[in-house]
Amino acid sequence: MPATWQLCSDDGHQQRCLPDRQAVLRYMLTVGPKAASKRFEVYAESGPLTPADGQPGGRTFTLAEVISLGRPGETEKLQAGLFRLANDGRESVRKGLPSRPESHTFETGDGPFPRRTP
Repeated sequence: MPATWQLCSDDGHQQRCLPDRQAVLRYMLTVGPKAASKRFEVYAESGPLTPADGQPGGRTFTLAEVISLGRPGETEKLQAGLFRLANDGRESVRKGLPSRPESHTFETGDGPFPRRTP
């Protein structure tokens, strides 16, 4: 199960569970400016809770950061973080793609298109 992120605002009265960091940043950029409170606490899921009796417990969250949209430049910082996350994902997909296969029936000519040889 992937780690969950939790976003709290309005002194904990408003809470949202989001699937990843990218979703947190998107939510902050779309809903954050319209929210009544401009201070948001972002929690990341940490290790599972283990009670004294050894039984599996519930999930725990640790404070990852506090985002205050009242600070100057905070929106730009969120946009830069979202852009960085989006490009990291694109690079990992690009690295996973196979390179162009070499074929004995094609050779590169002078133009932009490969030429078939007999």
